[in-house]
Amino acid sequence: MSRPPFLALPPCAEAYLLTTARGEFAVHDARPAPAAPARGTALLVPGFTGSKEDFIALLEPLAAAGFRAVAVDGRGQHESPGPRDEAAYAQDELARDVLAQAAALGGDVHLLGHSLGGLITRAAVLSDASPFRSLTVMSSGPGAISASQQARTQLLVQALGLLDMESVWREMQREGAEAAAALDTPAELTEFLHRRWLLTVPEQLMATGVQLTVEPDRTAELAGVPLAKHVVSGELDYAWPVPEIDAMAEKLSAVRTVIRGAGHSPNAEQPAATAEALVRFWNDAPRNDAA
Repeated sequence: MSRPPFLALPPCAEAYLLTTARGEFAVHDARPAPAAPARGTALLVPGFTGSKEDFIALLEPLAAAGFRAVAVDGRGQHESPGPRDEAAYAQDELARDVLAQAAALGGDVHLLGHSLGGLITRAAVLSDASPFRSLTVMSSGPGAISASQQARTQLLVQALGLLDMESVWREMQREGAEAAAALDTPAELTEFLHRRWLLTVPEQLMATGVQLTVEPDRTAELAGVPLAKHVVSGELDYAWPVPEIDAMAEKLSAVRTVIRGAGHSPNAEQPAATAEALVRFWNDAPRNDAA
């Protein structure tokens, strides 16, 4: 579970519901200063159990570099509504949501997906690459998560089918008590993580949890899409082994960035270095000929 380093939006950002052809989505929208040169728009898609807040530390540095940065809650995530129906969270449905969000932002979008979001954004690009200027896959691999994480995720999906969200949260807190104590999480952040969990639709977690355990390797398909690609990860990753991420980047002929001192969430753990890498890549990304 990604933990944002802070929760206060920077002055350059606002929170609102983005209206799209597929409904409304809660976003944090950070814009460059009016006098600053506009370099493009980035759409930031969070991962499993995550939300737009996972990107909150990136908003100000990206806007300062001239990029409009829009972090979104996917359907059924945190503050975006979603039905109590697992079919609504099939990967192709979530990919269509991303395409609708990009269209609402005007297209020519730098797309970034973190973890599960990397699989969803990949599916969106494979469906239609024309709205996008580039694709950044962050802390996401070529297919299903590692065997150990598959087992953990399967247990979570089973629990969500039997218990209410509060009961599952209490069990997760009990199992992770030692790790949580080591992190010394501030009370405000703990309250936020609890609130985010309770607001997330359980069927969204169940459907996407299964996706993480069965996702096929679509690297070859993505390699055939004529779009600038960037693969970012920390030095260690519990969900996909870093050598697996390295191999995927090579097959994609992608720019590869390893964020020093980061694990599965470079966006939250080392936001300054992550923002610097993103800005460097986006400034060099050519126009999408398919647009």
